[in-house]
Amino acid sequence: MKWSFRVARVAGIDVNVHATFGLILAIGALQWSGDHGARGALFGAALMLALFACVALHELGHSLVARRFGLTVREILLLPIGGVAMLSGRPQKPLHELLIALAGPAVNVVLAALLLLASGLLGFLPAFAELGAASSPSLQTAALWLLGANVALAVFNMIPALPLDGGRVLRAGLSMAVGPARATSAAAAVGQLIAVGLFAYAVISGHLVLAFISVIVFLGASQERAAERASSVLGAVPVGRAYNRRAITLSPCDRVHDAAEHILTTHQSDFAVLLDGEPIGVLTRADVLRALAEGAGGAYVAGIMRRDVVRVDAERSLDEVARLMSEKSTPVVAVYDGERYLGLIGSDDVAEALALLRFLPASRLGGAASPAAPRAQWTS
Repeated sequence: MKWSFRVARVAGIDVNVHATFGLILAIGALQWSGDHGARGALFGAALMLALFACVALHELGHSLVARRFGLTVREILLLPIGGVAMLSGRPQKPLHELLIALAGPAVNVVLAALLLLASGLLGFLPAFAELGAASSPSLQTAALWLLGANVALAVFNMIPALPLDGGRVLRAGLSMAVGPARATSAAAAVGQLIAVGLFAYAVISGHLVLAFISVIVFLGASQERAAERASSVLGAVPVGRAYNRRAITLSPCDRVHDAAEHILTTHQSDFAVLLDGEPIGVLTRADVLRALAEGAGGAYVAGIMRRDVVRVDAERSLDEVARLMSEKSTPVVAVYDGERYLGLIGSDDVAEALALLRFLPASRLGGAASPAAPRAQWTS
């Protein structure tokens, strides 16, 4: 995500923080600075850092189990409203989704148990009932506050509302009985109903943060339903039916301004660079614009093209290809029938195919390609 930067790399997984994360540190500092001055402000900011370390561990729990089941973890992103584990897709088996969903809250349960044990050994527990705004900055306050926060994280995330972990647990259980499409629809409906209830409670009680979270949950449930529908549609169509059969191609000796002219006068934005009928690279609209901005309009396309072209078989489904482009962070892939090059397909082509295929009857989709899982985000 834009405006994010890496703060750690754990088990080969990048932990990134969004630039807006500073807001949560400021809020923590303000909450504790009123009665305790600069010392309280530092304590409040440190508490927020410790809390989000727990959130990062929660997401790491999801990520490690997901990777165990063959999913690629792109990153863990920390935002002021929580954390997101960016996975390459949803597990094929409901049991795998169940275990991945439970892994995050399980981490918070373990952290809460460790904090409970440490607090008991240090004699902190009797003060738990008096913990509140009047508490002074101390190790005891920090330990008890984090204990309560981890319990709250585990409980809140197990609410059966997509896209929360509890909603994913519900979907996994329903998938075993009615299949992923109907399970997602049912779990999304439950999630939206719960979100409406939470929003009403938040408005009545004046909890603005809870109202904001309930809106996020409602929209997240809608996105999960839309993603499942897209997966069902795209998963039934092989990529060999959707690539551009009339695409303009370039030669290594063509100039950048030649490609720019094609972009200007056609709807095509990605070009295969062919040598003796075989692709040796790909030139995208972004590559052309970058070269023009640098004053390299007269350069040969061979000098700026992308040489590492991802290949896909024509029989693979559009859904699989979309997931692959996301995993490889590439806007375009080359379609092959065995060893024979057919053409290119990009993310814009997949989006256009989805827009059209929604209105075609099932009998026209054809191509018995097996559906693949959509990209997933695991939040806390």
